[in-house]
Amino acid sequence: MFEKAIESFNAVCNEILDANETMQNKACNGIVLCNKTLTNLKEIVDKNDFNTVPEEIDFFKNIKPVPMSLLIYFTEVRSCELRMPKAGNTYKVQFFQKELRKINKFFYRNADFVHYMEQGYCYLDHQFFTRNHRDNFPFTPMTDYYQFPEFSTSQDMLWAKVKAMYRFIHYIRQALKRLKVDDSEIFEEKKHKVLVWTGPKTALTELIYALFSNGTINHGAADINTITASFEDFFNIKLDNIYKTYTEIKARKSSKTKFLEELTLNLQQKMSREDQE
Repeated sequence: MFEKAIESFNAVCNEILDANETMQNKACNGIVLCNKTLTNLKEIVDKNDFNTVPEEIDFFKNIKPVPMSLLIYFTEVRSCELRMPKAGNTYKVQFFQKELRKINKFFYRNADFVHYMEQGYCYLDHQFFTRNHRDNFPFTPMTDYYQFPEFSTSQDMLWAKVKAMYRFIHYIRQALKRLKVDDSEIFEEKKHKVLVWTGPKTALTELIYALFSNGTINHGAADINTITASFEDFFNIKLDNIYKTYTEIKARKSSKTKFLEELTLNLQQKMSREDQE
């Protein structure tokens, strides 16, 4: 029901991000696109609603946060571009460092919710991502960027902001990177898409330890900390206490390599489907 809208949104959004425009113009165009897409999704929901609770949860947990998180991201970028000091790299660096401190405070205030989402839990989804429970706010409330009570749950906005903040961190990193060098061409804004790990942290931990055990990075010379730091930077994610997570994976009563087995199965199924075509 929503596939076409999201597919079209992603295509246009990538065009905006890749355009040869200033960040402020990109942000303004992105805000217009996100608002238009959210309005479209709201109209679809108003017209058809959901047949089951799992459908409602999937929408508010996985579909609506796609344009919603980018709306928050573009809004923050536009605000940043407008408020940034116009002269003096030292003042600009201090400005961005202050923004990072605010982001860290946001993640600290919402640590329980972020942990719940990034560990891939679902036992509270019926409270967080259905409209029947939108009056329940077990975690810290936040500023609304897009307010339609009948089109919101208690935590879908917060989840969208978590995703947006990871993108915003990448934007600030790139801005700081350019400010600290004289040759601005070396640190020209990258054209590749921002990559954010959206699976559970335990899944990424499995992948990291698999690569480490196989010795396929730096001919086996890279240690766990080095590999983890690289993945954190590349996927804009923070893996807290990866050794503890690995211990918990080893203690599983079921499959200890659940994510790796899913990867293998999904790839085999894809190959089989392509061979049949």
